[in-house]
Amino acid sequence: MGSGRLAAQIETQRPHLALWIPVLFAVGIAAYFQVPAEPPGWMLAAIATFLAMGLGTLFRIGPTARILLLALMLPLAGFAVAGLRARLVAAPVLPHAMTANVEGDVIGLDRSAGDRPRVLLDDVVIHGLPPSRTPARVRISLDPSTPEDVVQPGIRLLGYARLSPPAAPAEPGGFDFRRMAWFDRLGAVGYARTPMLEMAATGGEARLDWRAGIFALRVHLARAIQNALPGRNGGFAAAILTGDRSGVDPVALGTLRASNLAHLLAISGLHMGLLTGFVFASIRYGLALVPGVALRHPTKKYAAIVALVAGLAYLALSGANVATQRAFIMTAVVLVAVLIDRPAFTLRSVALAAMIVLVIRPESLTEAGFQMSFAATTGLIAVFEWLRGRAWWRESQSARWSYLRPVIGVAVTSTVAGLATAPLSAFHFNTLSQYGLIANVLAVPAMGLLVMPAAVIAGLLAPLGLAAPALWAMDLGIEYILQVAAFVAGLDGALRGVPSGPPASLALIVLGGIFVVLWLGPARLLGIVPIGLGLLVWAQQDRPDILISDNGRLFGIRAAQGRVLNSEKGNGFAASNWLDNDGDLADQAAAFARPGMERGRGRAVMEVPGLGRFVYFASKQPGARADAACGEAAILLAPSLWDAPGGRCLFLGAARLDDEGAMAIRVVAGRPSIEGAKSANRGRPWTRDRDPDR
Repeated sequence: MGSGRLAAQIETQRPHLALWIPVLFAVGIAAYFQVPAEPPGWMLAAIATFLAMGLGTLFRIGPTARILLLALMLPLAGFAVAGLRARLVAAPVLPHAMTANVEGDVIGLDRSAGDRPRVLLDDVVIHGLPPSRTPARVRISLDPSTPEDVVQPGIRLLGYARLSPPAAPAEPGGFDFRRMAWFDRLGAVGYARTPMLEMAATGGEARLDWRAGIFALRVHLARAIQNALPGRNGGFAAAILTGDRSGVDPVALGTLRASNLAHLLAISGLHMGLLTGFVFASIRYGLALVPGVALRHPTKKYAAIVALVAGLAYLALSGANVATQRAFIMTAVVLVAVLIDRPAFTLRSVALAAMIVLVIRPESLTEAGFQMSFAATTGLIAVFEWLRGRAWWRESQSARWSYLRPVIGVAVTSTVAGLATAPLSAFHFNTLSQYGLIANVLAVPAMGLLVMPAAVIAGLLAPLGLAAPALWAMDLGIEYILQVAAFVAGLDGALRGVPSGPPASLALIVLGGIFVVLWLGPARLLGIVPIGLGLLVWAQQDRPDILISDNGRLFGIRAAQGRVLNSEKGNGFAASNWLDNDGDLADQAAAFARPGMERGRGRAVMEVPGLGRFVYFASKQPGARADAACGEAAILLAPSLWDAPGGRCLFLGAARLDDEGAMAIRVVAGRPSIEGAKSANRGRPWTRDRDPDR
């Protein structure tokens, strides 16, 4: 009886069964990133053996058993693919912080958070470090006095720089830059202490490849755009066309973020879809004007081929970063569907694109861009498929108010995309734009109807020297978008802070949303249960009472008015992360100015509710002062002391900071519970202690 019911349920869900393939595959990838230790090689080999046996069995069993076996195989396959990917990208990571002469080929240009030019170097040599321990890639913020003509693609630079391994999380459970750097093969970051110098052009036969040529073309194009459109509009245009965000005005970027329009800067599915859609429509309708061609040739397929080539060119010119690769794959799936006479915009297309991305780059699953782009696309297609099934929507094409359909379409698109991505945005960026829907309804049409079409036309006319009118139109559209962003960002309460939540809460929300979209029948409403549970878990998450940076020089204590910091500058990355994760929109200086902390020379004291005094002691000399500090404190933070002073306090000194990194302390039943950022997942390739000699 039970097996019969199961078979009947599977038969009911058959139209959507294929859509669960990337979901189950992603579950395995997520499991890989959550396990506390790296799976050994024999485990991956055993999984591969099981998968091979499963493939051999798959078509020898009945339909129900086949689906159940696939449901078991897909998560295991995702787990194994992620483990294999982590091994394939393995490269040395700098063992410890050091200052040395560094040389390497420039393969990337951008700007640091401090608005300094920054280069990504490949084929790196670090003088004094053996090749076997030298990172494959290094990212260095340049000295401001570095000549501008040196910051060019394809040049080999040499300079004296302070380097460090990729940083551990600013707090336990926080964003782990080490993992992202591992999959990017980035083994060290730092800053130049002197101007870097050009050693030699990379004009050798081995280095003069198509990637270097495209990189040089991108930089040339970005600078040409900024020369043609000076000011903030040129920086915006360069960002959306070449991926170079170094010229984006910081004030404009802030208003774009506050109005939920920052996604317009990141080259994503929106940009790729707008560009290829404009090319597709232009070619198709252009050929339709020639009766002989329109009647005898498959103009729709010709248009799809040209749009595919245009998308590929855009992918190359924009830097082919992960988000753009993902956007191109999704667009390519749609255009190929047109070529083979299949429905283009379907959930199957989204599932296929997701599967391709996850197989190639399984680490994408953990990135906000992947999650938000597929959430928005899935939600939009699901809603518009539902609308197409409604008679009133179909009949509206010929109704008197049919002219409102485009307006309704934009409103529905912005609403659905906003709702689908809101939990993800809040989870990853700790903010919610209160008026993001208004901003998107006002700004996105200008992006699609003016900015991107003008960009395509400008690109076609630029070789003839006739791009000025198109650039003027593009400039007009960008100025309008930035004005909308400034207006919405200026509204009272435009941005709301959201405290960070545990990964389990996001997983429940996402899986519940997927169930609502993919499950057929009234039971799909059961997906609301995990969504509600995820929101409840998120709401119950309690932020740490005390946070301490990895060097111990910055700490923050939670108070009624928000977290109070002991320093108004220094360790800015940690400070901003803590405040963001608290859902606090204040900056470091404002958090420092809050009352409640007594500060003096090399000393700070604050009362922690339910625990007692937290004392910061900066002196490097142990002795009576340190003993006295420990005597009055429940917790003594002394980052310069290795040995514990006399007294009964909980001592946090240099040795523990070196072992634990950043720390979070929660007061539980009057006692401190401590968690260290380095303690979690020490056994992963990106978290292992790097210097065995120390």
